Amino acid sequence: MQLVPKTNLSPELTPSTEKIILDVGGMKCAGCVKAVERQLAQYPGVKNACVNLATEVAVVESEIGVVEPDALAKQLTAAGFPSQPRQSDEKLTDRTLLQDPAQQQRQEMLSARRQLVIATVLLVLSGIGHFGNFSGALLPGLHNIWFHFGLATAALLIPGRSIIIDGWLGWRRNAPNMNTLVGLGTLTAYIASLVALLFPQLGWECFFDEPVMMLGFILLGRTLEKQARGRAAAAFKQLLDLQPQVARLLSKPKIAGEVGEILEIPADRVRVGEWLQVLPGDKIPVDGVVVDGQTTIDESMLTGESVPVLKQNGDTVTAGTINQSGAIALEATRTGSDTTLAQIVALVEAAQIRKAPVQKLADTVAGYFTYGVLTAALLTFLFWYFIGTNIWPDIAMSTGMDMTHHLSTKLPTHHSPLLLSLKLAISVMVVACPCALGLATPTAILVGTAIAAEQGILIKGGDVLEKVHQLNTIVFDKTGTLTTGNPIVTDCLVLEELNPVSNSQHLLQLAAAVESGTCHPLATAIRKKAQRQQLSVPSGDRFHTEPGLGVSAVVEGNLVLLGNWDWLLAHGISIDEIAQKTAQVLAADGKTVVGVAVGEKIAGLIAVQDTLRPDAKLAVDNLHRMGLRVMLLSGDTPAAAFAIAEQLGLNPNDVMAGVPPAKKADVIKSLQTPEIGKIPNSQSVVAMVGDGINDAPALSQADIGIALHAGTDVAMETADIVLMRNSLTDVVKSIQLSRATFNTIRQNLFWAFAYNTLGIPLAAGILLPSLHFVLNPAGAAALMAFSSVSVVTNSLLLRRFARS
Repeated sequence: MQLVPKTNLSPELTPSTEKIILDVGGMKCAGCVKAVERQLAQYPGVKNACVNLATEVAVVESEIGVVEPDALAKQLTAAGFPSQPRQSDEKLTDRTLLQDPAQQQRQEMLSARRQLVIATVLLVLSGIGHFGNFSGALLPGLHNIWFHFGLATAALLIPGRSIIIDGWLGWRRNAPNMNTLVGLGTLTAYIASLVALLFPQLGWECFFDEPVMMLGFILLGRTLEKQARGRAAAAFKQLLDLQPQVARLLSKPKIAGEVGEILEIPADRVRVGEWLQVLPGDKIPVDGVVVDGQTTIDESMLTGESVPVLKQNGDTVTAGTINQSGAIALEATRTGSDTTLAQIVALVEAAQIRKAPVQKLADTVAGYFTYGVLTAALLTFLFWYFIGTNIWPDIAMSTGMDMTHHLSTKLPTHHSPLLLSLKLAISVMVVACPCALGLATPTAILVGTAIAAEQGILIKGGDVLEKVHQLNTIVFDKTGTLTTGNPIVTDCLVLEELNPVSNSQHLLQLAAAVESGTCHPLATAIRKKAQRQQLSVPSGDRFHTEPGLGVSAVVEGNLVLLGNWDWLLAHGISIDEIAQKTAQVLAADGKTVVGVAVGEKIAGLIAVQDTLRPDAKLAVDNLHRMGLRVMLLSGDTPAAAFAIAEQLGLNPNDVMAGVPPAKKADVIKSLQTPEIGKIPNSQSVVAMVGDGINDAPALSQADIGIALHAGTDVAMETADIVLMRNSLTDVVKSIQLSRATFNTIRQNLFWAFAYNTLGIPLAAGILLPSLHFVLNPAGAAALMAFSSVSVVTNSLLLRRFARS
């Protein structure tokens, strides 16, 4: 059993549930997906089940310890869907009886190709036999009706055998599928032709070539579909291949410079704190810190940047990246499923399971699709046999081209209303394609999320794609998101008239002592300023922090407070006019002003400035060009926020400043609320871009939360999209890619529905009375086979978007 791990990149599971991953085989269409989900949902203890046709994976959410994965897999296997629990890395060596899913897929592909070759040979021989006088003169035996009887029999017994058996088992289990439709169609055509052969006095036409052609086209379509699905999964497989398999365990040297004993072990067996040796050309096996040596690392798999990054003592390295130049020793900090790469893989795999809401209609239809098609085929037969041939008697008795020679033709030869009705019913069964409905969404999500992961963008599911498509407002946090997050102290001013401290250095010492109790970027800037000036920092106690507002501590026997004006006023600090005017002058330059109070008096001001990210202006401009409203949300003073907004070209009305962290979520909620005086029920679909723990509530409240990977783990867990490269231009790219993927989903669903909506009436003979046009069973099989191929191929076109 493999439980989906709790990662820093995915939502945390509730303590009462666990997720089980099953590899499921035997699924052919959306009806199969619905049948598997129904089987799983009926199992005691299962709370939710989601199945992906493209990846052949089922994710089951259940109560902890209640559901046995092996028993769940056995139930699915007994229902006709061979299944096995996904094994964790630690158990792979013990899995001797279960076949690796990748190996199983390769074998299925080889089997499909063999069946296709046999079906193609039979199809060619059948086609040659229908070239009339030319083939009869060269090869007289190919024109014999008994020869075609043999070809049809061979087609059913060899390439068609698995289809017929699976279709029958599905029927018997009350879960008919696409194979049920195809099997019924081919058997009906074969039996009708056999009756015509054995009882020539009936005057029926023999059409043994129909089963051969139907099976040939269907197997060709399935083989092409499997290949296309393999290409769709290629990006995700490349992501899996990045995971290193071997690590060189290094015993910690007792003497500096001494090389300890080296032992090769599986990468997933490394423990936190162990030392590893990594040679040039090796993949970094785990997340860790360099403890010896210097090298350059290719981090393109994580950041998308091809320029190598210099790493030396104390620098962090990530699993899956490539050591390029020097031998290093590193200490493991994250191993196994906790590494960044493992979390990315888990997130991408989970994203491929989460369905877009737009697929609900397809899922609803899929549950009843096969029954609906069988009903339509029966109604077609009854209509033409009892009504149609009586209203238009010339259709059944007319003469013309034999329809078995062509995919579609005008006015085919039929000598019996029964035969005409039977052929049209067969065409209806064969032309219907539930497979296209089942593949429409998962293939697009599979390709889209894998491409995004290649470019350092982690999208957490199909539902996210649909929300992004509706997006019209995007809100940015300021500090650490639009700015670099590395502010510096620019001014340290003592208010001379009040003078509760001796000088600016003393003021900085007090401020650094208070800020030693917190890790906010402004606190870091103040501490670094004191370090650069080599000032001694006194110790403090009774630290208190109110995120986004201020901090306090007792230093040198006095209560020292650092914070914004409102927070200081709330704590009884009096702020005179001189202090306010000085702060306004500093804020006008885009600086963040922190007031320092000692006791009950304002002692001085510290101004901190954070520079814009180099790509911030470009990202905002691109978002504006995409028609999105871009807003700035900050807890900073209005003057500092407006200064940043001016550099970005933002409208002052789109700036929300002085908002404490606790109220950021309320601001997002107010944007989502329908505005008075506008269209009823109209509202903004809001994305929030942030990086800090203070942003987590707002990220959660927003319709789409976008987090920078350099931010806190809480922000990344809450977000719907994670930007691994910490580039703001990736905000633009993530929206563009999400929109393109969702558009592909809608295109796929449209064509899948349109195909069935048009194909079934056409096969039922809707144009036969007026245009004398009919789709014969072989033509119907060809259309059905290539409908699913077209859906998968359309999903693959997303790669063109990635290249552009």
